[in-house]
Amino acid sequence: MAAKKSGGLSAPHVDPSLACAIYTRKSSEEGLEQDFNSLHAQREACEAFVLSQKSLGWTLIPTAYDDGGEPPRLSWRPVGLSQASAMES
Repeated sequence: MAAKKSGGLSAPHVDPSLACAIYTRKSSEEGLEQDFNSLHAQREACEAFVLSQKSLGWTLIPTAYDDGGEPPRLSWRPVGLSQASAMES
């Protein structure tokens, strides 16, 4: 959504450095042994999207956060993605 500014439209304010972490998951081990599996496909799609937002200041954190073969659990989350990204900057 664009912000209105003195009679014209302007782009919304964007933080010049937005670090993006990619977290991929698959709830079963089926297919994970393949050279290219759904975790890789998810990562490729997300990397392409982050790259498409480069003009808005998005940058990719190179660490891969992959969760393959585990069923979802409400109590588990990747070890602090925000903390991990802060350590990489």
